[in-house]
Amino acid sequence: MSSTRSNSYYSLLSDPFLQFPTTSSVKVVWFTEFPGTEHKIIYGQNLEKEVIANTTQLSRTREDQESKVNPSFSQTTQREIWRHEGKITSLNQGEKIPYKVISVVKDNKIESNLFSLTPSPKKETPLKILLTSDHQLKPMVATNLQKVVETIGQVDAIFFAGDLVNIPDRASEWFDDQRGGAFFPCLQGLANYTIENEETKTVYHGGQLIQFAPLFPTIGNHEVMGRWSENKRLSQQFVDAIPREVAKNIYLEKADTINPNIENNWLKNNSFNTDTYEEIFAFPQTKSNNSHYYAVTFGDIRLVVLQATNIWRSPSLEKNVKGRYQESEKGLNNPENWGYGQHIFKPIKQGSEQYQWLEKELKSEAFKQAKYKIVMFHHPVHTLGGNIVPPYTNPIQNITYDTDGNITEIRYQYPKENDYLIRDLMPLLETANVNLVFYGHSHLWNRFISPNGINFLESSNVGNTYGAHLGDNKRPIPPDYSQSNYVEIGNPNELKPIIPNLAPLKDENNNPLPYIASNDITVFSILDTAKGTVSSYYFDTRQPNSNVIKFDEFTI
Repeated sequence: MSSTRSNSYYSLLSDPFLQFPTTSSVKVVWFTEFPGTEHKIIYGQNLEKEVIANTTQLSRTREDQESKVNPSFSQTTQREIWRHEGKITSLNQGEKIPYKVISVVKDNKIESNLFSLTPSPKKETPLKILLTSDHQLKPMVATNLQKVVETIGQVDAIFFAGDLVNIPDRASEWFDDQRGGAFFPCLQGLANYTIENEETKTVYHGGQLIQFAPLFPTIGNHEVMGRWSENKRLSQQFVDAIPREVAKNIYLEKADTINPNIENNWLKNNSFNTDTYEEIFAFPQTKSNNSHYYAVTFGDIRLVVLQATNIWRSPSLEKNVKGRYQESEKGLNNPENWGYGQHIFKPIKQGSEQYQWLEKELKSEAFKQAKYKIVMFHHPVHTLGGNIVPPYTNPIQNITYDTDGNITEIRYQYPKENDYLIRDLMPLLETANVNLVFYGHSHLWNRFISPNGINFLESSNVGNTYGAHLGDNKRPIPPDYSQSNYVEIGNPNELKPIIPNLAPLKDENNNPLPYIASNDITVFSILDTAKGTVSSYYFDTRQPNSNVIKFDEFTI
């Protein structure tokens, strides 16, 4: 799947990609399916320098019966994948350096093609940043990224607002899913995804992006795996997450029979984890930064990345669905099968560790002096999409019993006045004069602006959509739930969506639409720091020979 030259059947599992540059360094990462005997980066104008890479094995990557790989798997099986990372140092800002990676196995030397790297840019360097999210191997991702390169050329960085794949422990979704649209191939121009319409069949390859430009990722709900199992299908494990507090209570009941040295690992295995995400990417591991939330300076930008995501539960109101608003009727008397509603993975409410970290970051000189102050996370604060309801708060469980003490119903409420993003996060961002808040999750494009000038952008329609909730398209809400808490139509948090100001799509009555939500039209957005603008483009896959259309542009 990678653009490698080799004299054997061995090959790299991915091209190299760039991570977390500083003013004088950048990390280079790639993957193989063999441990090898040597892995290195050669670089310099004449490739005269080299750095030996550190190699680690991914601990949780697996395949199962639902994996789209050849050969197929009959059961959930560990897949051995090795990660190689080298740090290139003593770089000069503004200088592009050629590089390639080399892996050696059984006397075979496997080389990548030649790419270029550069450290973090100086202030006032004109940059073009791709804003994207929610790839998840969706049908138009390869198209989307190919059109980015054809339209913009090489970008300088990718800000990715979460949901990189569907099931994070399924290795093939990252590297070599046979449908042709795995994560790394799409972002490295190595995809092979066919879109077929009535009259056309077009193969898209994505774009060579992350071999040249650093990727800054965010944790979305699809970066989180649920309870570990040796046997269950990965899709079952993915949805089987429960709150850490529930797992802690179970642990305390069983503590006498569990080795206390494995408590942390036991809790992860019996609630949820982001291990594969954390093992794949590199993060600025400092006292103030970690893999869950971090802040970096990139040219004129101070990028603040938060973990604001909860488990996705079905909005269905059917009695046998373990959903947002109720437990499945057939699982009422078995607490081990409860889903505990749409619970939050990491606290962000006032007083939490993440909130206190953010308070300090917003007061830092690095943040205050930045020309562009950008905050990125996964869960929307303003959207026409479905995933903003219920409010972003811990679910309140209500259990109903019959006269014999049997459970007859378990339901969940989410008081809107306790929405942590609106109640706690937004006042911080407003006070700090944030220029742009970027997020995803609802698989559409729409934008908003607050009275004090904060721009909100959701640009996550890269492969499919779940629709915009206007007109007759109502969000499914329990009929006895307050409509003030659970808004069926529009943006629940008051701001009105902005009509695209260049070339909006129109409805059947020729009225301009304040969104793009389509399974045929894909959207990408570009931040241009030279102009201080965010431009959004769409491409209609039903017309493969048509032009990319710039339909909206605003200043931050």
